[in-house]
Amino acid sequence: MTSQPGTYPTFAGLLEREGVLAGTSWGLFPEPDRGTPSFITAETVLEAKNCIRTGDVVGLDYPADAFDPGMSLKRSAPRHTIYSSHPAHRDDFLDGYYLQGSSQIDGLRHRRADDIGFYDGTPDDRIREGTPDLGIQEWADRPIAGRGVLIDLDGYRTGQGSPIDHGAGEPLDLNLIKAAIEAQSVSLRQGDILMLHTGWAEWFLALATAEKQEARDHRRATGVAQSQEFIAWAWDNRLSVIAADTFAVECLPVVPGSPFIESAVNDHGMMHQQLLAKLGMPLGELWRLGPLARRLRGTGTWDAFVTIKPLNITGGTGSPANATALT
Repeated sequence: MTSQPGTYPTFAGLLEREGVLAGTSWGLFPEPDRGTPSFITAETVLEAKNCIRTGDVVGLDYPADAFDPGMSLKRSAPRHTIYSSHPAHRDDFLDGYYLQGSSQIDGLRHRRADDIGFYDGTPDDRIREGTPDLGIQEWADRPIAGRGVLIDLDGYRTGQGSPIDHGAGEPLDLNLIKAAIEAQSVSLRQGDILMLHTGWAEWFLALATAEKQEARDHRRATGVAQSQEFIAWAWDNRLSVIAADTFAVECLPVVPGSPFIESAVNDHGMMHQQLLAKLGMPLGELWRLGPLARRLRGTGTWDAFVTIKPLNITGGTGSPANATALT
């Protein structure tokens, strides 16, 4: 199946593609290394400027060392060193800086699909240091910018009298997301940067160290429930990015009966392979969405002009998001 430039098949249409292309967006975008941020056109950027109503600017990143300890078993906080070569000089550097240790965006080489490989059929031997293929620099050279839509799942569930159970790592299904969107009277548009505010990051950071370690050791974290329906919904709404204030966007552990148990064996049935390696849809994790959510609640509007400017690292698998919202 092919599509005309600027038009794209539905997810059902993607599933009808032949062979390894089934269920993928491979070959559909004019700039394949860019992935679904290709949904953002010059026209959608110009339209997104209408989301700037107050002139307020909100940073969406936590400090680089905020999650110490965090949920990751390997990503430790960086050590910051300031040094001086003479009395009038100061310089500094970071040791042990994991680029995805705090607020970040997953690049397209972050995940390989177990069954068909890296996005757009990129050969495995091209995914190494120094090669540009699928690298994070694609979104640093031309940053992602457009309409960001915040879905306040935390506010919606609290208003319903049933706050999200972060201690249990509650799975959040597509029906909940749709209900919150309807309650906010939000309409999604092609190229939107979807931001899911759950309250998890603020909850986690308020825990005692031992409680953080317990959550990490049990691999238990709030997030989107794994389903084929969510994948189809994200594609059919032409989302450019999905970001959340959670560790992995999706819940951990995966829900029983995840449809990706067999196709994503190395990821234990997570959706990362479906979104990154098959659809080319970047994921933003651990975003600092609480301040933005509270500000938008006060205005009654739920969109903002959002920019994402990763570090310009050739071949990076991910990066601090350096995300900013203009409201």
